[in-house]
Amino acid sequence: MDSRAQAERLTALRDELARRGLDAFLVPRSDQHQGEYVPPEDERLAWLTGFTGSAGIAVVTTHRAAIFTDGRYTIQVRQQTDGTLYEYRHLIDQPPERWLAEVLEATGTGSVVGFDPWLHTLDGVARLRGAVEAAGATLVAVGSSPLDAVWTDRPQPQTNPAEVQPFDYTGETVAQKLARIAGVLRDARQDAVVLSAPESLCWLLNLRGTDLPFTPFLLGYVIVHADGLIDLFVNPAKITGDVRAHLARDARVNFHAPPSFLPALDRLAGKVVRLDRLSAAWAISDRLAQAGAVAVQADDPCAIPRACKNAVELDGARAAHRRDAVGMIRFLSWLDAAVAADEPLTELSVSDRLEAIRKEINLYRDQSFATISGAGEHGAICHYRATEDSNIPLSSGPVYLLDSGGQYVDGTTDITRTIAVGKVTAEQRRRYTQVLKGHIALAVARFPEGTTGSQLDVLARQFLWADGVDYDHGTGHGVGSYLSVHEGPQRISKAPNTIALRPGMILSNEPGYYKDGEYGIRIENLQAVRPVKPQPDGAERTMLGFETLTLVPIDKRLIDVSLLTADERDWLNAYHQRVAQEIGPQVPPEAQDWLKEATAPL
Repeated sequence: MDSRAQAERLTALRDELARRGLDAFLVPRSDQHQGEYVPPEDERLAWLTGFTGSAGIAVVTTHRAAIFTDGRYTIQVRQQTDGTLYEYRHLIDQPPERWLAEVLEATGTGSVVGFDPWLHTLDGVARLRGAVEAAGATLVAVGSSPLDAVWTDRPQPQTNPAEVQPFDYTGETVAQKLARIAGVLRDARQDAVVLSAPESLCWLLNLRGTDLPFTPFLLGYVIVHADGLIDLFVNPAKITGDVRAHLARDARVNFHAPPSFLPALDRLAGKVVRLDRLSAAWAISDRLAQAGAVAVQADDPCAIPRACKNAVELDGARAAHRRDAVGMIRFLSWLDAAVAADEPLTELSVSDRLEAIRKEINLYRDQSFATISGAGEHGAICHYRATEDSNIPLSSGPVYLLDSGGQYVDGTTDITRTIAVGKVTAEQRRRYTQVLKGHIALAVARFPEGTTGSQLDVLARQFLWADGVDYDHGTGHGVGSYLSVHEGPQRISKAPNTIALRPGMILSNEPGYYKDGEYGIRIENLQAVRPVKPQPDGAERTMLGFETLTLVPIDKRLIDVSLLTADERDWLNAYHQRVAQEIGPQVPPEAQDWLKEATAPL
């Protein structure tokens, strides 16, 4: 979106705020479920500012505006959003409520700040209210969004039917899952839980949908009662006869249209109702309070069971990764040949070729996210997305970063490979090797039960830190089972996290390095937490480790072998031997020579 369009939309929003008597308004990158991914009709931040990243918020006042993003999007936001219209701020270093308070204090008391009650959590509103009232202003929940009022060509929600996820892939029936969740409620003396995260709805009910790009979510709400009764709030057009029959076999389900959700909350008067602290909108807790219910903020009871994949889900993940590996090897073989032949490759043409290959793979449904295809300086933009306007030749730099993944019915994949497409420099080799060393250190880690991802994060960063450099994103995120490619609550990052890693959890291992304006490096595999076998002699604690799921060669041409220890060389050679043995027999003849060279020992 060009600067003129951004200016026109900002002016239209300010005019609407003035009409409603509002002096400021917040536009978060979220929908009513507070998820990372939102449907097109909820891309409010992108519509207003042009910024398409997955995390951010804009604050608009009568005379100033700012956009807040985290370190992943520092470069991207400056490229997409006009700096003469919006001040750039860091989401963590200067939170929006602090910036807003400073602006309000400068303008005097009496200002009115509006927020959409469906797009903010209870904790978020509490922080915002404290800052706004301390500045002498008033915070009000709007009945309808002023931004929606000026978004005249807003897309309509899609109504594709939901799909049943078969037991062959879930390994657990709805009845079994429901018994676990209802048991949690009874143990906590809670009468019901409102499930506001769509991944929990899909996991609990063994359903999938197409409401979001790349992520097979069915959007809606679920109220689970302690006696096992379920109230499901989903657009009726999405509920087929197969879905009704599937749920009727395993559960007592009342089907409701979404407008019935708030009245259903009213009927919980006098009940103790559990809300997910991360995904429940302020509007839900406010309605429960008005109804006389006791709302309790707690963890989503589906989160840990969903994160800890069962044996069937783990087998599905392994199978999906093996098939995906064949596709990636076909692609990498083609890419090397095309580069050698000096074909006119671009970021988009290359990512399109990979997508075409994946579409031929059994059980493939979609990409698991928009492919990050970054040549040259674009590789330094962590979540870069090539467009027709930004598309550049692969020859723009010697290092090409490709982060991609697939949604398969039996599992979700996510893989990053950094590929030499030209003559790399000594600095690039050093940084790549440091990233690889960190990746290996995390892959071979052994840790006792109870260890969190934040305790392991330093393993991946240590070699970069030794040179005084770092990367401004987490080292690992959780991954779902034909659900979201970014799934909590587990993660590996510097940010404090109380969630211990448990067997069955799938996480990414993706350290990186990014030199602004020049190149980017990232190496990513997915790995599953598992008990170490055999346990160390005399072990006093149960020790855990990782099983690597991704089986695709790591580009050896970028490695400075002199920086690797003997153990690190052994790990890489063993990894490549495993790729050759497990994936090689499935690779077509035209890619066999490439695979043999790519997996040859260092």
